[in-house]
Amino acid sequence: MSAQYWFDVAVQTPAHSPVGGLLSYRSPFGMHLGQLVRVPLGRRDVLGVVWALRDAAPPNVPESAVRDVLGVLEGLAPLDNAWLRLVQFSAQYYQRSLGEVALAALPPQLRDLTSEQLARRLKKQNADAAVLITPGPALSEEQGAVLAQMATGTGPFLLFGSTGSGKTEVYLQAVERMLTADPQAQALIMVPEINLTPQLEQRVQSRFGTHAVVSMHSGMTPAQRLKGWLAAHAGQARIVLGTRMAVFASMPHLKLIVVDEEHDPSYKQQEGARYSARDLAVYRGRLQNATVLLASATPSLESWHLSRPANCDDPGGRYQRLLMPSRIGTGLLPKVRRVDMNKQPRRAVLSTQLVAAIQERVERGEQCMLLLNRRGYAPVLHCADCGWKSECKHCSAFRVFHKIDRTLRCHHCGLTERVPRACPECGNADIAPIGRGTEQLEEHLGELLAHVLRPDGNPVRIARIDADSTRLKGALEIQLAQVHSGEVDVLVGTQMIAKGHDFRRITLVAAVNPDTALFSSDFRAPERLFALLMQAAGRAGRDAAQSATSEMWVQTFHPTHALFEALKKHDYPTFAASELAERTAADLPPISHQALLRADARTQEAAQALLNAARETLQAQLMADPNAQALVPQVSVYPAVPMSMQRVADVERAQMLLESPNRMALQKVLWHLHDVLHQVRSQPEHKGVIRWLVDVDPQAI
Repeated sequence: MSAQYWFDVAVQTPAHSPVGGLLSYRSPFGMHLGQLVRVPLGRRDVLGVVWALRDAAPPNVPESAVRDVLGVLEGLAPLDNAWLRLVQFSAQYYQRSLGEVALAALPPQLRDLTSEQLARRLKKQNADAAVLITPGPALSEEQGAVLAQMATGTGPFLLFGSTGSGKTEVYLQAVERMLTADPQAQALIMVPEINLTPQLEQRVQSRFGTHAVVSMHSGMTPAQRLKGWLAAHAGQARIVLGTRMAVFASMPHLKLIVVDEEHDPSYKQQEGARYSARDLAVYRGRLQNATVLLASATPSLESWHLSRPANCDDPGGRYQRLLMPSRIGTGLLPKVRRVDMNKQPRRAVLSTQLVAAIQERVERGEQCMLLLNRRGYAPVLHCADCGWKSECKHCSAFRVFHKIDRTLRCHHCGLTERVPRACPECGNADIAPIGRGTEQLEEHLGELLAHVLRPDGNPVRIARIDADSTRLKGALEIQLAQVHSGEVDVLVGTQMIAKGHDFRRITLVAAVNPDTALFSSDFRAPERLFALLMQAAGRAGRDAAQSATSEMWVQTFHPTHALFEALKKHDYPTFAASELAERTAADLPPISHQALLRADARTQEAAQALLNAARETLQAQLMADPNAQALVPQVSVYPAVPMSMQRVADVERAQMLLESPNRMALQKVLWHLHDVLHQVRSQPEHKGVIRWLVDVDPQAI
């Protein structure tokens, strides 16, 4: 009888499936950890990763029940130990199955390739990944000092630099030094959103050569993603540029990780395995002994707190803070002007002063940008006679009125219908929009500036950039090019336009209606608003020649609010100190640690019943276990409540909050909870539950 080898393999299974762990297989051939294999799972053949080697068949399982490995993906080096440990940590910390995280981290096309098809792909891969370094511009004194600190410190580093201070050049120089020092070294540069990738990709390729750089983001085709992944895995791609998914790229020679705009909520995955790519980047740096650089003009309060300097009462944070407070050259930060909307005519959208300022700049040949974080024409249609509103019949939300195509569209489930000619309830033909979106602002500006002429005598040109106007492939690139070339005089948009773009001609930025976030039930809302306004302000005056006259206008009904006081001075440290004091007093993150347990069901009662049953069972089991009793006072488990967006696509959603000052205690309770949920879910009274999920370190509650 031929020898048999036994393996534990990670395959893709969801966390709430009873088959959530590793599965055992056998083969007449020996294998390596991290090798990609094709194995049977039920009636399907699936891709798996060899996770553990066994000396014998698994105990308590008859040998005949262990199935054979079907084949190995030949020609592909095994995934290295650091990658396996990164995935293992992610699955454990974020409460997902190992196989789910591992297989989601691999390019989708890899799952369907045969060894022959893979061999053909590998033959086509460009082996010439020579780095052709083009020297960058001379560094400012601040930039040089930061690079010197990075060279002597160990990190992780938090680079706190004002908008326009040259943070991008700092990390490009850091990449250059690393590539020069080590002929194999690889760098990972992460950005929060796809629309920031093309301009950065162009800049990185022009510095380091086309073949040395690959991109990784969800906007790429499966073939492009596979090609980039193979190049990184083989070490041919020296620089990987991508969104949050790139944190799992297989890069055996990784020496530098950059997380640009590290504060951005987009780094937190919001479906499936809800990981934070920023936090995993820091963990991965430790695993692979790679330098980690987090960069932002408005760091997250978590990173700011972790980079606090030491004093006599506090040993300080684990991160090293690097400072670049000045703009490059003679550039100045824009002057912030607050407009008290209480003194404007009732229902005024734009103040008379702001309209006059926009007109003046357009006539001088300068560009303006207006920020309104609400797309569509109006948030809701309303009948004044009977009170009908354009509610979505599938969600706890209103359908948004889009005037361009005369539709009512739900931004949560996608339900789209033609606008009714009259009120569906009472037949009143006079139904009107309430509130304003970017479409309406664009139209209103067109009316207000209809008489305004550019220096060349042509009428003013207004453009809108939001998720609706950029839906078609390539639309965003075309619109951004028009702004850069000066074809557009006034740009209207959502937060898409506020981040990372280097618009050289914009001298005035205005936030039209930022007040809603000031009094939100979400404790993170002020932090996100301050970051958005600071980022938006940073789009103005990026050309040093025009920076002295650049302005940021904020229209608000609360002009004396502390947030706007700090914004006026571009004073992030004061704002952060104030917010951290409030968080400390209330025991909120980053002082404490949180997790959300969510249940989706056909009824709200069923969703809450599962969560409350899990809570009671969990507390009873912890109290009955002498080894776990100490966890009970350390972790607060609150009763279930409906989510703020209670119903989406006819699914009712409830949530339960767990909170603890001790991260490890919270993790231990979550692992107890994992078994409790499987146990409770199997009871007949919880048949109405569709799914449950755990969100560790949630970004929104």
